Amino acid sequence: MAIPRSSGVQLHLTSLPGGRLGPEAYAFVDWLHAAGQSWWQTLPLGPPDEYRSPYKSASAFAAWNGFLEDPDAPVSQDEEDGFRARHGFWVEDWEAFAGEGAVADQVRFEREWGALRAYAAERGVRMIGDVPIYVAPDGADHRAHPELFREGVVSGAPPDAYSDKGQFWANPVYDWPAIRRRRYRWWTERFRRTFDLFDLARIDHFRGFVSYWAVPEDAPDASHGRWARGPGRAVFDAAAKELRPDTDAAPGDPAATDSSPLPLIAEDLGVITPAVERLRDDLGLPGMVVLQFAFDPDDPHGPHRPENHRENQVLYTGTHDNDTLRGWWESIPDARRAETDAAIDAAGVREDEPWWSLIALAQSSRASLCMMQVQDLLGLGAEHRMNVPGEQGGSWGYRLEAGQLTDEHAARLKALTTGAGR
Repeated sequence: MAIPRSSGVQLHLTSLPGGRLGPEAYAFVDWLHAAGQSWWQTLPLGPPDEYRSPYKSASAFAAWNGFLEDPDAPVSQDEEDGFRARHGFWVEDWEAFAGEGAVADQVRFEREWGALRAYAAERGVRMIGDVPIYVAPDGADHRAHPELFREGVVSGAPPDAYSDKGQFWANPVYDWPAIRRRRYRWWTERFRRTFDLFDLARIDHFRGFVSYWAVPEDAPDASHGRWARGPGRAVFDAAAKELRPDTDAAPGDPAATDSSPLPLIAEDLGVITPAVERLRDDLGLPGMVVLQFAFDPDDPHGPHRPENHRENQVLYTGTHDNDTLRGWWESIPDARRAETDAAIDAAGVREDEPWWSLIALAQSSRASLCMMQVQDLLGLGAEHRMNVPGEQGGSWGYRLEAGQLTDEHAARLKALTTGAGR
């Protein structure tokens, strides 16, 4: 899909000064508008796990009641009945899991989120969400639809340069033939819910739709896994046919999504095969590049280097799994710093601080959308990063301080954004 040349900032709701919806969320929208930004990206909005991670939420559909500004606001029976009618596919499963009051909380969230999103839209700010590919073990979705998941194997990632044992995620993995027999209904409804909440969404671990790493559930580590075939484009075609009524082609037909692609960003980071690239491009989805991955002297032709960026792409200064720009800059070896400096000077975007030079370099990219971590705009160090992958505990706690983003920050970012034609 084509994204207009624009830029935005990623900040999860838990990272707002109050950690929830309310005045601070509206103030952040005002700041984005003043800074000339078009997008606000959050992490998944479901209930976080015991380590505060939103990527192992107990529901792929329900929003966390911890975000509510007014968790005791009255909800009428008509409102609850209306919500049940609109979200009948999943809300009773969530109620069975979460208990009494669960539906009323979803009504409250819809009310508060809808008001915030309308306020943002009036100021030219649209919302980007995040869709984890997997669900939590023994969560609401796993309990309600065990027939959609394989038995005996769980999710993970194979060994790589960073880990000789791979990554043992332990999420349930999908039984794709079983999902196909049900015409991909669960995934279509998941996308429907996503697009009810967001204008655009990043789909995590996109490569898993081509092939995924399945690990025996009793294996000591992920190195004992093997590749298994994913569904390819069929899951997206089925959703597009249902959710994009101008798409008349049948699922599996290449025309099914070409004329009206789903508003998704494909997270295509890591070891990506030609088959993954073909699926991304056939679906018309923008992929991702990360500026912090760009300046490896041993990878002179890497896709993250500014000279290799493409227009139909989303450039991130760093994702929630990366260090802050300042933390990254202060940790890299001299050879990588020299490569970075050369790129900044070649683009003519030198600023007083290295992290602002990198933000200016990101803004200058030919990628249509540039996304920045709020920590990078503030020049915060590694102690303020959002997540350290593979570590349990100690992550997901970053919080912005009230008044920390100033008018001066907004003016500086707006000047760079405007100068880059965003």
